[in-house]
Formats: sequence, C-alpha cells, structure tokens
Amino acid sequence: VYIRELALKIPPPSEKDWLREDEENFFLQDPDRKWDALPQPFRMVNKLVMLVFENAMEIIERREMLQEAEKLKVQPTTCFPTAEFQVTGRANCLAVSGKYIFVGLSVGLAAFNVSDCKEVGAWDEVKTEICAIHASDLGNELHVLLAVDEMGLVWLFCFHKESFLLIKILNEVEDISKQSTCVEVVLSQGGDYAGVLLQGNTKTWLEIYQLPKDSWLKEMEKSLRASTRLACRERSSSWTSADIFLLQESVNKADAKLSLPVLLLKVKPPKPITGSSFKSPLDALKKVDDGTVLGLGFNHLIKDSQWEQQEVIFCSTYWDYLEAEGERQSKEEIPRHATFHFLLPSPILQVGPGMKVQPDVPAGIGVHWDGSHNLCFYLLNCLLKEKVDSDPKPDVVWPCAAPIVCSAVSSCSRYLALACEDATITIWNKHVGYPLSVTAILEERVIRSIHFL
Repeated sequence: VYIRELALKIPPPSEKDWLREDEENFFLQDPDRKWDALPQPFRMVNKLVMLVFENAMEIIERREMLQEAEKLKVQPTTCFPTAEFQVTGRANCLAVSGKYIFVGLSVGLAAFNVSDCKEVGAWDEVKTEICAIHASDLGNELHVLLAVDEMGLVWLFCFHKESFLLIKILNEVEDISKQSTCVEVVLSQGGDYAGVLLQGNTKTWLEIYQLPKDSWLKEMEKSLRASTRLACRERSSSWTSADIFLLQESVNKADAKLSLPVLLLKVKPPKPITGSSFKSPLDALKKVDDGTVLGLGFNHLIKDSQWEQQEVIFCSTYWDYLEAEGERQSKEEIPRHATFHFLLPSPILQVGPGMKVQPDVPAGIGVHWDGSHNLCFYLLNCLLKEKVDSDPKPDVVWPCAAPIVCSAVSSCSRYLALACEDATITIWNKHVGYPLSVTAILEERVIRSIHFL
C-alpha cells in the first residue's frame, strides 16, 4: 500500500481577486444568478453598464409616475370644427353680431348665417382688402359695421335685410396729401358711438362720432314700406316695365339717403408742459375754471429759467445714476398713440341739468396718451359749447404717479384697471372714484396689456 509522505493540502486559489465580503454570499441569495468572478477591467465595465441600466430604469419609472399624474388631472376639451365657411379670396378678420358672422376679405365683406354657415350677403364693389371689422346689433335686423381697409380708411356700413349699405368713409378727404390713416377703431356696446384714432403726417388725434341709429331704424322702415308697395304694384298688370324700373330707382335712392354720423369730439394729445407765460398770479387764476376738478397742469407760474435750473441741479446731483442706467436727455415729444374706452353713466361722470341719461348708453370716454400720467374723462351727452375742431378740455382728470402704459374696463363698466410704467396695477371703482387695490409687480417687469376675466 502506498502511503503519502506529506498530508493532503488545499491548493492555493487560481484567482488573485476574490469577491468582497458584501458580495461573497450573493449566490446563496439567488443561486440562478451565480457567476464567476470577472477579472479587471471587465468588472469595471460590468459595473458601469449596470449603473447606466439602473439610471435608465429610474428615469422610466419617474416618467411613468408623471404620466399617471397627468391622467388624473382634468383634461381640456378638444374642439373640432363642425362647419366650414366658403369665402372668396382670403379671410383677414371677422365679427359676430346677432345671428350673422361678418368676415373681412381680401376683396371686400361677406355675411354668413350662424345657424347654417351659408353666405347671405357680400360687398365687393371697390375690391378693397378689409383688415379689421367691428359690428353691433341695433335691433330690427339692422346691424352697424366699421371696417378698416389696407389703406387705413374707415368704412361705415349698415347691414339690413341681407344687404350691405355704405353710409360714409369717415376719414376720406379730397386732398390725398392730407389723408389720415386709422390706427384704432372702437365701437361702443349697443352701437351708439364710434371712436376712431387717426394719424396724419405730423399729428395724431381722436374723433368720437355719434351714430344716429334711431334715425336709421326709421329710414329703414320707410324704405321697407316703399319696397312693399313696389312689390304690390308689380303684381298689378296695369304697371309697365318702365314704371317699375323708375320706381325701383326711386327706392334705391331713398335707401342711399341714410343720416350721416355726427362728429362730437376731436381730442388732441396734450402738449408738453412748458414755462409759464403769465405775468402775475392773477392772470393764471383767470384761466382756472371753478377749481372743483384737477387740470392738466398748464396754468402754473413756473418760468422756463426755473425749469432749466431744476434740470441742471437734478442732473448734477444724480448724474452717476443717470449714466449707469444709460438715460439720455431728450425733449418731450407729442404722443402718437392713445387708449380710450367708452364708459357708462356713473357719479364720476356728472352731466348737466336737463340732460337725459340712459343706463345702457355710454355717457363719456376715458383717454390716456402714451407717456402721459393723466387719465382724462370727456362727457358725450353734453351740449358742445365750443367748435368740434377746437381742443376740448377734459371734464375729469385722474393723475397717476407714473406714466400709464395700458388700461382695461370691466364688462359692467364699474371697474377700471390702470397699469403704469413702474409695474404697478391699480383697480378703481369708477362709480365712486375709489381705488380697490394696488399691486406692484416684480422689478424689471414691463406690463404690455391688461384684461378683466
């Protein structure tokens, strides 16, 4: 029998790198995933691949959680078109009034019925492109329209019995060199007034028109009766074709003679405040009315030399701040744009004795020009003592701490919102003239527009 001389020993391991203590019993936890220890650098590559896989799984799980949270939110309703308008040319704008939809086209105007989306009337006599349109229902199937074409002309129409009737081009002049362009058009609710902001070569002004809708309704009824008599006479055999043609011509001429709108106000932008021309305080007091309302600040006793001294002192004191902000000295320019709103009657807009006030008819307008601190109110239902071409004085002035950037009026005309250049929004109760709230937006914010919801 062969007997070994030395005892049997366990051979040394063939691998130098064994699993770490936290990994040596891993195969006991999951025998199916048992593997041999990998040498370097394959173990490092394996760890990197597993890390990428785990990160990817975390991203997938996070996205799935977000998708589940989105499903729990209220989803917005998706609306699909139910009908289609077949128009001639290109549609630029539209307005809804009553049961009609008026569309401004590249060749004129078109009216569609809301119920069946069929065209019921069109106007393309001049073949002009309409860029903006405003409409209002006057009752008795009569609608008033204000359309602005590509040349800045304002066309005033009446739509009655599915036909367009041109009343007037508001800013048309004989001398083409004096032609003004329309910047903005506002039609009051109910169609009683229309405001047109016009811009010429060197100046800008606001025109307010009163639309004689009561006269239009009477004239349309008269025209309708004449058309009815014509239809009855056509059925009579005693009338010849020549007689019927002459009668139709007379009816068409009667239709074309609708009352023209009345120009109530012509508001010009405020002039820059300059040095006083008064020689004594008594001369300045003579220009002041009764002193019950604030003015625009023109009747003062500050001379031009005092303005210049004040400007020199201010610039020398705060020159470091002015230079850091990049501000430059510039002369005040006449503003070129205005924002205006038609306002319903309120205690702030007090009319004279004997004037009729209707609660649903605008009693005044609120106007503020670019770069101006003042919100000016003008009455509409007062008798004009001055000529229309003259510069009317505002009946009420609301000064603000900073220039007004934009404004908005609520649908009930009770609340007024003003946003200034210092990013401050003030909500006013227009009926009592009291501020309800003042909100300051964060610094370095510029407010462009404001709306009531």
